[in-house]
Amino acid sequence: MHQSAYEQMELCIEAYLPRTRRHRVVDLGSRISGKQTRTHRGLLANHDIDYFGVDVQDGPNVDAVMKRPYRIPARSRSADVVLSGQAFEHIPFFWASMLEIARVLKPGGYAFITAPSRGHAHDAQDCWRYYPDGFRAMAAHSRLELCEAYTDFPPRKGIWHDYRGIGKGAYWGDSVGVFRRPRRYPRLTMFAVRELTVWWANRVGGVDSVPVPQPLRGRELCGRPAPSPVDVPVNKG
Repeated sequence: MHQSAYEQMELCIEAYLPRTRRHRVVDLGSRISGKQTRTHRGLLANHDIDYFGVDVQDGPNVDAVMKRPYRIPARSRSADVVLSGQAFEHIPFFWASMLEIARVLKPGGYAFITAPSRGHAHDAQDCWRYYPDGFRAMAAHSRLELCEAYTDFPPRKGIWHDYRGIGKGAYWGDSVGVFRRPRRYPRLTMFAVRELTVWWANRVGGVDSVPVPQPLRGRELCGRPAPSPVDVPVNKG
């Protein structure tokens, strides 16, 4: 977990997680690897929590391995808070994961999600980048309330954002979404939507069955001859 995402999650915790009571916290994508030392568990050290870290792979900071990638091993309506930091860009079918987050949240419970809006492709698979409207779409689909959504955009330079001027600490341009499960949640409707979506997502699994396409030139395009170089538009940047 990079430093800026850690700091964004810290802001969410300080703003929405009071220290006056105990919280059941589920951390989706909790595994740390390599030389990483920062964890959400450590970030919550001064809170009274029951922490449960889950991930699709076993490793440090994981309490339970997800046997199916789109089924969180936690009871419905059991979590006060669900955290997920810098994991959603690696989830192929994130809409299924959002439905699972909605399932495990208690009425009135919160989900804090951080994910990059830019940056290089990294890890075994890197599927997505997020903006505030993306979080709005996720809230609409999962029927969660969206309390906050913002992106750490670079400062403006005229009518444009000055991407060339970003510092190392803002490289990933973190997007942050704070979601809340409403007290009146359409449980029966969302049960049908969720179970079909999660079943299919778990059956497909991920993107491994789809080979990475080769560059456009010098090959046939879905059974058609490739265009000649003069027909291929060139992006001169």
